[in-house]
Amino acid sequence: MNEQRRQILQMLVDGKINADEAERLIDALEREEPEAAPGTLARPKARPKYLRVVVNSEDTAGGDGPGRVNIRVPLQLLRAGVRLASLIPPQALTQVNAELSKSGVPVDLTQLKPQHIEDLVEHLDDLSVDVDQPDTKVQVFCE
Repeated sequence: MNEQRRQILQMLVDGKINADEAERLIDALEREEPEAAPGTLARPKARPKYLRVVVNSEDTAGGDGPGRVNIRVPLQLLRAGVRLASLIPPQALTQVNAELSKSGVPVDLTQLKPQHIEDLVEHLDDLSVDVDQPDTKVQVFCE
C-alpha cells in the first residue's frame, strides 16, 4: 500500500473524513497512478459501482428514426434494497410476494440475500440478451 493510501485511511480512522470521502480520494489516486508496466502484476479489478443497461436501435417502433435507452443504476441502491427487504416482517413479505406474482413478477423476496446481488454482479459479464429486431443492440454490464 502506498503512502497516500495509508494517509487517506488514517484520516478515515481519525474521523477527519467519512467513508464516501475516503472512497472518492482513493478513486482519484487510482486515476492518477500510471498503468502497470508490462510483466508486473495487475491490480485486482475494482468493485463495480453501477449496473448499466444500454439499448441502441436503428429505427424506433414508431418509425421516428434511431432510438437509444441508457440506464445507469447505482449498485449501492440494489444492495441497500436487499438489506431493507430483510427488515420486512414475514407476513408482509408473503403479501408482497403474492401481489408481485399476480402482476407477473415471480420473485420470492424471502429468498433474496445480499450474496445474491454480489453473485449477480460477478456473473454479469456472461449475460446475453436476445432481441427480436436485428437492428437493435442491448448491452447489460457493470462498471
